[in-house]
Amino acid sequence: MTDEALFNLANAVPLVGWLALAFAPLARARLVALARVVAVVLAVGYAAMVAAALLKGGGSLPDLSTLPGLARAFSDPHVMLVGWAHYLAFDLWTGAWEAEEAGRRGMPHGALLPCLAFTFLAGPVGLLLFLALRAGWRRAPGLSAP
Repeated sequence: MTDEALFNLANAVPLVGWLALAFAPLARARLVALARVVAVVLAVGYAAMVAAALLKGGGSLPDLSTLPGLARAFSDPHVMLVGWAHYLAFDLWTGAWEAEEAGRRGMPHGALLPCLAFTFLAGPVGLLLFLALRAGWRRAPGLSAP
């Protein structure tokens, strides 16, 4: 499969997980589990691409310890694809955790949706938004402690 085809697949697959999280209140446990399965599928794809690159060999490992080395590494479209798969898997896993945590704490799903959108678009910003929301949330009466 070409890198372009893998890129298109890697962009399409996570949408299943993100849609599941958007509809999480309908069946939270199952839909969060679905999002996690999709994140694991992305992680497996990422691991396969890393393994294939290492087995292919033929060159030295990229220097990721300096900014110029990182820029050189990511100038290779295949390396960029591997990095993109990394981001997609972690952002989706983080979104699944946010949805699960919001459900456990009785937070309204409408308040979670902006957090999920930011996690999808700008991972750490969405996580920070969720953590701020969670810190300010008062537990609904009758819910057990986490």
